[in-house]
Amino acid sequence: GLVPHFQGTETVLVATSMLGATVMPHAIYLHSTLVNDHYAPGQPKPSVKTLLHGSKIDVFWALLLAGSVNLALLILAANSLHGMTGTDTIEGAQQAIEQVLGPVIGTIFSVGLLASSLSSTSVGTYAGAEIMHGLLRIKAPMWACRVVTLVPALVVLWFAKNPTEALIIGQVVLSIGIPFAIIPLMKYTHDRSLMGDYVDGPVKFAINMMVVSLIVALNVILVFLTLSGRS
Repeated sequence: GLVPHFQGTETVLVATSMLGATVMPHAIYLHSTLVNDHYAPGQPKPSVKTLLHGSKIDVFWALLLAGSVNLALLILAANSLHGMTGTDTIEGAQQAIEQVLGPVIGTIFSVGLLASSLSSTSVGTYAGAEIMHGLLRIKAPMWACRVVTLVPALVVLWFAKNPTEALIIGQVVLSIGIPFAIIPLMKYTHDRSLMGDYVDGPVKFAINMMVVSLIVALNVILVFLTLSGRS
């Protein structure tokens, strides 16, 4: 059941949205900033090797936890909600889980969704602040960054007929944005004049190329199926 099986545009759409929700493009920029948070202000700056080691640990555990949560939700749905109708929305899934597994599990599911949303919005706010600071040289206050990232989401929810569908589409947009973050990053990390001894070797660069190619192919297939109207 863990092997992906695509059956039309809808399944490709869900797969793309899961990719965008797990590997958020703005989080890639944020990880670069968090490298500088591995030592206290005013303390001697650790070596580049130490900083990179700490960053690898951060990224590993972040992706491991995110992937585990997504996997757990899929297994829960496949095992407990198979054949049930109305589970294609957040409200319907919560009600189905509460009906099958009881109110306690249903409450835990709701709390998990709330924690996930708070985590996602905090990452978006922090990443936006760091991108503006690094690229535009603007040090905006955190409340302003929070408003900038929160208002568009509230507008979408206000006009969206189906909040769950709006959520999926938003995650698909994130997936489409992943190559725009990864490809420049690959270019920089493969540049010896910039990276020095820490430049990516040919094997790692080839692996990165394959990963990016798969992501781009998934996005292209989704766009093609959507524009062609195939189901």
